[in-house]
Amino acid sequence: MHRERHGTGPVGFDLDMTLIDSRRAILASWAALAAETGVPVDLAEVDRRLGAKLEDEIAQWFPANQRDAAVATYRRHYLTVAAGLTTALPGARAALAAVRQAGEAAVIITAKHVSSASPSLAVAGLSGDDLFTNVHGAEKAAVLARIGAAAYVGDTPADMEAATAAGVTAVAVPTGSFPAGDLRAAGADVVLGSLHEFPPWYARLRGRR
Repeated sequence: MHRERHGTGPVGFDLDMTLIDSRRAILASWAALAAETGVPVDLAEVDRRLGAKLEDEIAQWFPANQRDAAVATYRRHYLTVAAGLTTALPGARAALAAVRQAGEAAVIITAKHVSSASPSLAVAGLSGDDLFTNVHGAEKAAVLARIGAAAYVGDTPADMEAATAAGVTAVAVPTGSFPAGDLRAAGADVVLGSLHEFPPWYARLRGRR
């Protein structure tokens, strides 16, 4: 586990199940995709891997020659259901505000495609100072390094590994599909119960600069 950095610099936030509760929208879209295509999909398996790129999850269920069409069909269904099934997670607005009030940028870095990320943020009433979409794992690490982030907040082991690879403070919230123990094992420097705990933690991090 790496040591926490100083608190200066942008703070990155994952989107799905970190800032927004999109689980119902995601699973409803997968159910609709399965119904339309006739391809069986185990929604419990999808749920256990929330946070991966859509293309990677599609590859678990569809042969190569059907994947592009499946991605397009999923996104069509997602845009239909997201408005009624997406909410901001507790503490999300306050967490973003805490970063901005400190004079830093709150940057959203997500595996979600921009066609889904932007409407999801709008529905939840959230916004970032910058938005990087369709990135996962090492791609997130590259973004974090490029923007000189101080920390990255996420809900998956891959998020913690990305933060560690970028040399930034890895902040975990177990609000997605992975328990706190999995996030610690993946390199989390701190595990918060929810984003409600982010502002005081962030104030302490800033105080150590």
